[in-house]
Amino acid sequence: MKVKNQAYLVAFGNHLGKIIRDKGFSPDDVATFAGIETKQVYRTINAERSINLSTLIAIAKGLEIHPKDLLDFEFDFEK
Repeated sequence: MKVKNQAYLVAFGNHLGKIIRDKGFSPDDVATFAGIETKQVYRTINAERSINLSTLIAIAKGLEIHPKDLLDFEFDFEK
């Protein structure tokens, strides 16, 4: 399935994966902390799906960070 803004999703997924690793967690841990399905975390990291706002907030809470920190990554919007 083709996803809109695939490059943005890849950049976001890479950023999320880095935050998870830096915190010393696994995607499974984050899913448990966030109260969401493990596959949602993996699909987001692997840019297989777009994340919605409620999932973004749940993941941020699970990681004990502000939601804006999940969106604080480099991306060239001009491409």
